[in-house]
Amino acid sequence: MTDHAAPQPVSLRTAFLYWLKLGFISFGGPAGQIALMHAELVERRRWISEGRFLHALNYCMLLPGPEATQLAVYIGWLLHRTRGGIIAGLLFILPSLLILIGLAWIYLAFGHLPFVSGIMNGIKPAVVAIVLAAAWRIGSRTLRNRVLIAIAVAAFVAIALLELPFPLIVLAAALCGVAGARLRPAAFQPGGSHAARHADAALPRPRALIDDDTPTPEHARFSRARLALVVLIGVGLMLSAWLMLAYWGGVRGTLAQMGWFFTKAALLTFGGAYAVLPYVVQGAVEHYGWLTAPQMIDGLALGETTPGPLIMIVAFVGFVGGWTQSVFGAAAPWLGGIAGASVAALFTFLPSFVFILAGGPLVESTRGNLRLTAPLTAISAAVVGVIASLALYFGREVFFAGGSAQPQAIVLGLLAAIALLRYKVGTISLLAACACAGLVLSYWHV
Repeated sequence: MTDHAAPQPVSLRTAFLYWLKLGFISFGGPAGQIALMHAELVERRRWISEGRFLHALNYCMLLPGPEATQLAVYIGWLLHRTRGGIIAGLLFILPSLLILIGLAWIYLAFGHLPFVSGIMNGIKPAVVAIVLAAAWRIGSRTLRNRVLIAIAVAAFVAIALLELPFPLIVLAAALCGVAGARLRPAAFQPGGSHAARHADAALPRPRALIDDDTPTPEHARFSRARLALVVLIGVGLMLSAWLMLAYWGGVRGTLAQMGWFFTKAALLTFGGAYAVLPYVVQGAVEHYGWLTAPQMIDGLALGETTPGPLIMIVAFVGFVGGWTQSVFGAAAPWLGGIAGASVAALFTFLPSFVFILAGGPLVESTRGNLRLTAPLTAISAAVVGVIASLALYFGREVFFAGGSAQPQAIVLGLLAAIALLRYKVGTISLLAACACAGLVLSYWHV
């Protein structure tokens, strides 16, 4: 017989071990990571109920930043106050950071070898297919009517043809949402799947430690003084870190520029990692020249093969930038790489901790407010167009490298897209197959 009693309180040590495990197995991007947490925390361990889990996820979807990371921080915070949120968030991202630093070092130190270059040439077309599939997947959920389709098309034209900056596109989409909430509110209403999940949650079920009717913990209740204190501490930490970088290497030094750039990126990541990648490309590749477009594609491929949030690709960008810019001198480029990766990760993820620890109680009071959700809906629609433009950008670099068509890459990319969209092949399996194909083709070509 199913035990319907609520489970016993969770110790901080038990939670620590779970978040550590999650950090090493959280493959599959945000959707896969959220599914992992749901299966473990809602269905098996019953630390939190379905309704409260979805409630927390709604908060995170309203905020810029990686929603899966923020969800981990939020649940850790609900369970064990601020220290629980910090532990959950750090353990969720640290394994990914360390693994990606190691892969980036191998890539830069040995990437010139035929064996490595053959593997990367096979992976690159798969990356184009992955980005294209992401645009299709998000678009199929988001573009529910002609108004949202028009916003997506406008965003694609704005960034791909007019080359407008990504922050301007986000702002324009948000303003469309504000206007749409007044003029066409039905076009910006959330979809029906959310209601269906709430209906499922109403069925008889075992109780959770934090259930639907569990009173809000004292530390999760809104307080203006606490909000101000957490924001002040978070901003103070970021400002102090940036001032140290500016003092050490100058305001125009590579690390100080990375700190400022990735702070802006962190505040613009509505819609997930794929949405902010065009902004990272514009800045890191085209403006600062920290890495090249082919290196950016390689970094995305490596990011897809590691656990943790996909936005951790910023650590690869920071590593390559710190390495190529000789932050610690030409004698020790790997030290510059580690410094760049650490700076990129710090300034990208610290705002997410501040958003959750400071704003969780405040965001709860705004649930169901169309004036707040409509701008997010419009931004999500614009994100589809932006991601499609990213697929076009990567496709141009991979399929027409050097100004001429690359038949092998085109065929691999087409097969990868079919595997993803038609046969729902997993990302890791696809990248492994394409890596093997690239390696075989490189020797066959020779």
